[in-house]
Amino acid sequence: MSETYDQAPGVAVALLYDGDNAPRITAKGEGKIAEQIFAIAKEHGIPLENDPQLAAILSQIPLGDEIPETLYRAIAEVIAFAYLVSGKRPPGFREESE
Repeated sequence: MSETYDQAPGVAVALLYDGDNAPRITAKGEGKIAEQIFAIAKEHGIPLENDPQLAAILSQIPLGDEIPETLYRAIAEVIAFAYLVSGKRPPGFREESE
């Protein structure tokens, strides 16, 4: 993941995770549409993941659909890192006591 991603990907997929349900595909596209998705994400400070294989798999999921259970682990890692680099915590997050 990178906040200084310099090159737009050939395929872009945007996910929405509300903390309660599985992430949903909210935007996807190739070429010019991928560039627009990328530009909007950069404009809003959204962390970006450079994983062409994962993007290719996610791009096959219909818009609005939740990601399938088989991708939960891969997407959980992406979301966890996005929270980390943005300095945010997921809903319901509690620090462990030492």
